[in-house]
Amino acid sequence: MKVIDYKLAGVLQAPIISEKSTNAAELANQFVFKVQKAATKKQVKSAVEMMFDVEVDSVQVLNVKGKQKRFGRTLGQRSDWKKAYVKLKPGHDIDFSAA
Repeated sequence: MKVIDYKLAGVLQAPIISEKSTNAAELANQFVFKVQKAATKKQVKSAVEMMFDVEVDSVQVLNVKGKQKRFGRTLGQRSDWKKAYVKLKPGHDIDFSAA
């Protein structure tokens, strides 16, 4: 395994399973992942293609701002994170229940 493969393996942190992401998967063949903050679209595309053996059509990324929360008397803030919407080419699918 090459060094670049090790770096790409760390780009995807977790799939996001929610009602919105499930609808996107069913209707638009789009899957949602939590990714590293410094990840680019090309890195996300390469990581998904390498890990799941599928062909990616497009990638959309967005930064999610952390919410302000109160911890007793003090105010705190959750960490900011990045989310990626990955659209697969027709005929390709990712099955998270089999993993």
